[in-house]
Amino acid sequence: MNETGIKNPKATIKDHGFDEVKIAHWNLTPEELVEATIKRDMGVLSDSGAICISTGKFTGRSPGDRFIVEDDVTRDTVDWNKINMPFKAEKFDGLRRKIIDYLGDKEVYVRDAYACSDSNYRLNLRLITEFPWSNQFGHNMFLRPQKKDLQNFEPEWLVICAPGFEAVPDVDGTKNPNFAIINFTEKTIIVGGTAYTGEIKKGIFSVLNYVLPFNKNVLSMHCSANLGKKGDTAVFFGLSGTGKTTLSADPNRQLIGDDEHGWSEHGIFNFEGGCYAKCINLSADSEPEIHSAIKHRAILENIVFYEGSRRPNYDDDSITQNTRVSYPIYHIENAVGGSKGGHPKNIFFLTCDAFGVLPPISKLTPGQAMYHFISGYTAKVAGTEEGIVEPQVAFSACFGAPFLPLHPTKYAEMLGERMQKHEVKIWLVNTGWSGGPYGTGSRIKLTYTRAMINAAIDGRLNGANFTEHEIFGLAMPNSCPSVPSEILHPENTWSDRANYDEKANKLARFFVDNFAKFADEASDEIRAAAPRVR
Repeated sequence: MNETGIKNPKATIKDHGFDEVKIAHWNLTPEELVEATIKRDMGVLSDSGAICISTGKFTGRSPGDRFIVEDDVTRDTVDWNKINMPFKAEKFDGLRRKIIDYLGDKEVYVRDAYACSDSNYRLNLRLITEFPWSNQFGHNMFLRPQKKDLQNFEPEWLVICAPGFEAVPDVDGTKNPNFAIINFTEKTIIVGGTAYTGEIKKGIFSVLNYVLPFNKNVLSMHCSANLGKKGDTAVFFGLSGTGKTTLSADPNRQLIGDDEHGWSEHGIFNFEGGCYAKCINLSADSEPEIHSAIKHRAILENIVFYEGSRRPNYDDDSITQNTRVSYPIYHIENAVGGSKGGHPKNIFFLTCDAFGVLPPISKLTPGQAMYHFISGYTAKVAGTEEGIVEPQVAFSACFGAPFLPLHPTKYAEMLGERMQKHEVKIWLVNTGWSGGPYGTGSRIKLTYTRAMINAAIDGRLNGANFTEHEIFGLAMPNSCPSVPSEILHPENTWSDRANYDEKANKLARFFVDNFAKFADEASDEIRAAAPRVR
């Protein structure tokens, strides 16, 4: 078998059930993978040197096609639901064999990497991909071993990604030809029928969301994090499209990571080695750190060029609103070395409120913090998932339900304990609409959101006067430096107060109805934090 590249001399692709492949390329450099992508006519270079590729039919995750193998390990531990759907072990074995056979006459790309910047919790993984740019995505997004470390590398988890392979649902047990399946016993993830790279990233995130809280007493979080000049850590929870990547890439603070972190007894640590940022409406003026990170070694997904050029038109959403770029974290100049920080002083829950009802920033009581964490309200922004073309109201427990194998109360309990122990201030931040709902109002300006977050971090909001929201009970500051006071109370931005009250009540009812399934597990303090529906 022809195998090239740098690797553990004892390792071979046959270790993973492969009888034969045309060539197995091990741990190629980004330059070699870019060259392979261009030679296979699968991508072109932008004017900044980033490789531009198309993920084909799927430009977002397909959560309805993600499964977990049900067996003795997972049967009584996984929270089985519409997100964590069970899959039979024998069907998994058959599907894995089919993927391996499919790749048998092809060149494949193998990458050794790891997750978790804290070595106490490191997870070694091996990624085997059909496409070279999928492997480059692994280089960008996972942590990169040194060459000397590859000589003795032993993987704990295996990911096989074959976008060109499609399942036969009636035979293979899937819902559709595309699938992403996690097997905790075999410590293997298989992805087929979709080239969207986010399936690889979120597969490993789901693994960590099971392993770390269940076995290591580490809270896994769908959040970004950064570090101030005084060593103060800030954490930003939020689903895709709410601003985690944008708001954590602050030129005045060091970036720990933009999407996935753990909170151990020592503090915060990044799971990843890169960032996966949305590009829609990106500009050098609004998001200079992300814009400047799009260069050689970055991968642009599903973007459109200005006609007759190789200059990306980030305002063009003709392919998808979920245009993306992945880049190694060292492309951010002020990234924290080691990707770790201390215990956070401030936590921000980011929500993209399509109703235009919630205040742009509000301070939460401990009960409210737990209520809103368990609720995880936002709008699903167009393009982040297959079939979403307009923003939709969504409640995602712990701001990350699609990636949580355990029951949400497990993560909520761990967050509550840490919040209390470290006296963390919790803020709810609306990065969505003001002055009306989506289609009528306008998106809250990024400059205002940054100013409010910085004021909270710097303590300038501690002495502010607050007004309680009549329906949601949130403490809204009456003033904030560098922010027009009239936008701080959302009802003041609407031309019709009665219309605002109607929409606020409608959203409040959504909150109450959604929380009903958690009410029996919640304390009196948490239940009392529910909005007051009129």
